[in-house]
Amino acid sequence: MNKTRLFQKSLLAVTIATATLASQQTLAAGFQLNSQSATGLGRAFAGDAVIADNASVMSRNAAAMALFDRTEISLGVNVIDSKVKVKDGTYTRPAGFDALAGSQSVSGTTNDATSVVPNFYVVHPINDEFAVGLGIYSNFGTTNEFDDSWGKGTGVISTITAGPTAGTTPIPGADAFGGTTNVKTTNFALNGSYRINEQWSIGGGIDVIYGEGELKRKSTNMTTLVNGGATGTNGSFTFTNVDASATTVGFNLGTVFEMDENNRFGLSYHYSPEKEVSGTVEYAGNKDIGDLKIPLPSMAEFSGYHRIKDTQFAVHYSLQWIEWSSFERLETTNGVKLKDYKWQDTFHYAIGGTYYINDEWEARAGYMYDQGVQDSLTSVSVPDSDRNWFSIGASYHISKDQTLDAGFTYLVGKDKKVSDIIQTTNGNITLDTTTKATAMLFGLQYTHKF
Repeated sequence: MNKTRLFQKSLLAVTIATATLASQQTLAAGFQLNSQSATGLGRAFAGDAVIADNASVMSRNAAAMALFDRTEISLGVNVIDSKVKVKDGTYTRPAGFDALAGSQSVSGTTNDATSVVPNFYVVHPINDEFAVGLGIYSNFGTTNEFDDSWGKGTGVISTITAGPTAGTTPIPGADAFGGTTNVKTTNFALNGSYRINEQWSIGGGIDVIYGEGELKRKSTNMTTLVNGGATGTNGSFTFTNVDASATTVGFNLGTVFEMDENNRFGLSYHYSPEKEVSGTVEYAGNKDIGDLKIPLPSMAEFSGYHRIKDTQFAVHYSLQWIEWSSFERLETTNGVKLKDYKWQDTFHYAIGGTYYINDEWEARAGYMYDQGVQDSLTSVSVPDSDRNWFSIGASYHISKDQTLDAGFTYLVGKDKKVSDIIQTTNGNITLDTTTKATAMLFGLQYTHKF
């Protein structure tokens, strides 16, 4: 097969896979998704903004494309098996809400998800100074889908038939805290790099980000109260119904400093704008409330790589800052607030090592500590806590032109106490519970040099 046909078939395959991307389970703070390559997965992404062992480096730092002297195509897939446990739940309506006000326990549940996240990259050096690249991958994604039976039957539809307060007031139950939360993004990056001299390189590019959001909050089997008396449990109320999508444009910048062939540093910045997603946007029975605004965080990353002289070992590390403070709330373009979040900026810290066994094999390992985003407000629909990544991986050089990489990560989050709130005209309803997230990630990456 000639090079042109190989490129065309690879691009077609990854485009189809990306277009049919499965719901992504969040694997980092907030709904950041660290799953850009299997190679990075095997070292907990330590040093990923500067190692440049295949074309996937352009997703972290465009300037690192200056380190390539041949055209490379890299495509891969990560499979994510995740679990979110929700336990020890207590649902509370303050006294004075209705005849059934008070607290009641909510049974625990485990939300499982298996997702497939593909990626595709090509880097092409034009000459000794310039290189260009194309990447298709994802930086953000989350899904958390509760079973329909969780929290069912705890809400109330209160009906008053006469007097100045006549009308029907739905008071959502515990199931309105869960429902379905699904955010998916696909990033199409067009990057370029320029080598200034033997030590310094710079790069940057345009990120075209396509995103979809789905939020479903419904309370079912609600007890109906007519003038304070219970009449049955056949009511239903849709609290939130969002199914919308949008395309927006961001950018990325980066630089690489090479002390020598064994020591280098990388610094990069990714700007992600606020998206206005259009489609179905309904809240508390209101449909004409505008489009939904979803803030995406910008990110900065510093990485280092050091191969120990006259040995087969290298150490590498990364520090990444994520601007989650921009995610204060979900609201519409008409000013309707769906929910406050007030997240905080976070960091993740990663360190790893690579052992160059021989001309055919490399082994790697890494550890990442990832800070949670939730601060004064917590949420059960986007479970979050500090997380620990434990990663291992390997490369097999099939030939001087072809490499197969594999990576595995076990991720475990800490128990997180959650006190979630739904604001109503009659006061606040609360859900107190504990969440814990764990995941196993498996990745394969194939790289071909031309």
